[in-house]
Amino acid sequence: MLSQPSEQRWQLPAPVQINSELRSSGLSDPLLAALQRRGYQDPEAIAVLLEPPDAPDARRHFPDLGKAVQRLRQACKDHERLAICGDYDADGMTSTALLVGVLRLLGAQPQAAIPSRQEDGYGLNSGMVERLAADGIRLLVTVDNGVAAREALLRAKELQVDVIVTDHHTLPEELPPLLALLHPACTPERSPYRGLAGVGLAYVLAIALARNCRSEQGLAMARDLFCIGTIADMAPLQGVNRRWLMDGLPALKRSGLVGLQALQQVAGIDDAPVDATAVGFQIAPRINAVGRLGDPQLVVDLLTTNDREEALELARQCEQLNRQRRDLCDAIEAEARALVEADGEQRSPFLLLAQSHWHHGVIGIVAARLVDHFGLPVALLAAEGEGRLRASVRAPRGFAVDTALQACSDLLERYGGHPAAGGFTVRAEQLTALHERLNQRARSWLEEQGGVRLVEPEALVNLEQLTSSFWRELQKLEPFGSGHPAPLFWSSRCCISQQRLLRGGHLQLTLRQGEATMRAIAWRWGGGETLPKEVDVAFQLRLNRWNGTEQLQLELAALRASSGDTLLLERSNRHYWVSRDGDALVIRNAAGDELRGQPDLATSGGFHSNHPDNDHPYVQALLQDAAMAMGLAA
Repeated sequence: MLSQPSEQRWQLPAPVQINSELRSSGLSDPLLAALQRRGYQDPEAIAVLLEPPDAPDARRHFPDLGKAVQRLRQACKDHERLAICGDYDADGMTSTALLVGVLRLLGAQPQAAIPSRQEDGYGLNSGMVERLAADGIRLLVTVDNGVAAREALLRAKELQVDVIVTDHHTLPEELPPLLALLHPACTPERSPYRGLAGVGLAYVLAIALARNCRSEQGLAMARDLFCIGTIADMAPLQGVNRRWLMDGLPALKRSGLVGLQALQQVAGIDDAPVDATAVGFQIAPRINAVGRLGDPQLVVDLLTTNDREEALELARQCEQLNRQRRDLCDAIEAEARALVEADGEQRSPFLLLAQSHWHHGVIGIVAARLVDHFGLPVALLAAEGEGRLRASVRAPRGFAVDTALQACSDLLERYGGHPAAGGFTVRAEQLTALHERLNQRARSWLEEQGGVRLVEPEALVNLEQLTSSFWRELQKLEPFGSGHPAPLFWSSRCCISQQRLLRGGHLQLTLRQGEATMRAIAWRWGGGETLPKEVDVAFQLRLNRWNGTEQLQLELAALRASSGDTLLLERSNRHYWVSRDGDALVIRNAAGDELRGQPDLATSGGFHSNHPDNDHPYVQALLQDAAMAMGLAA
């Protein structure tokens, strides 16, 4: 959602001088500037980004891979029944479907065993192990969970059930008993396998098993599911993740998985390319909705069936659950926002809201929306029974959820998470003390950041630069996602020639800059503030497809009133007044001294000025900062 101008502070990037060697990559200066600011300082680093190397031999990176493959090959040879114990998010469900599909093709008799979100909670548990063992299962493979299931793994050992654990969550100090472990943390330091999600580990296991069995059958299907689960889980798009996604995403459109084809159909993208954005915003939510509100077995069946009619019926059930999920989210969000806004100026710095009737499966989504809207950390709680409440926590960048929950551990029954998100269970009588302690941490964090959200554009572009050629260059940097987001551009002094509030609270603008005109969209704007006629905008560039036409548009992240002809620049605790005189910059200090500078076309990013020490680093840096602030520098 677009942050309101009154709630934001822009921090423009430090100017960079584009190394002439970098231009050999064929990318334009705004993209090279963004990459340089991300640490890509030489042509070799950019070349690896554009064309990552092939994945190295996984057997040299995962010490237990050989043992796992040997046990699974025996299961395939003996047509053994075994269980794939997954999780109910998109990563866990795609991981489960991947191994069920591949093992079935190789001769084993796998079955999915995914716990109920409502009844079992997260991960493998002792009750599941006992039920499976009583049913004659002697081999379990966990995907996207297992390392923390100490009691369940001890029970499996007692019942003489072999367990292969594939998981990417935090390793405990002491591992419980298991036959084999595939975990990114067990790979060598700086291994390209370090960023794998659960589905990536399942893919590693499937590849190794198929090759050991001298069978390539089913690996295209496995690669398709790897792509879906990796993007859905927001795994970092580096190392083998990036290589395999670049190989696999172009094939998703013609996937041999009839369930994936059916999902594309119900999502309305059967005529559009299936790229990382389509997976993240169209396919993954429909899979996730099942894990949140329905039976995860539905997704496993959908992604492993060969029957087109069955696939379409199952995909329609996913679509129905997704619509139900959207309705639930909208209703809970409206109720939660009303509760927050009722507090007025007394709003807490940490938004903790509890309602017994809220659905556990969707409160995490709503918490993330509230973070976007209010710019504050949020915990939403729903009743769990017996005087307990279960929460989903989300927070803006900079507020560490995991650290905050650790500091409150004495008040919580269970908790876990990472810096951006987490969850906990708490007794009702501890809520007041918990909220006060979380408020203290949020209050300190807000004071440190000045009480407003930070907008950090990466590269300056003019609207006239946003052509189809620029779009093709930008696509060379895909796929975008966690660890490699789409660049956040900014453009200055754009005139708003038209504006329209769309249904759903979205804002549509027509921006004009010189002779160039672009359409811009601000999702979930919601109205509120009157927009100035001339604005600076921070945005990501998107390709909008509608009724058979394609048009580039700006997806706005922030906007502010343009500075006009003069602005105040603060540097090294000194104040300077900056203005433009044609192509020249005019900078005045508090004493009235004037510095005039113009770009030096013979160098990249340098300036000629009237200062006697023109080449002094401070003078050049001051001119660069002024040019950036006025929208004249990359």
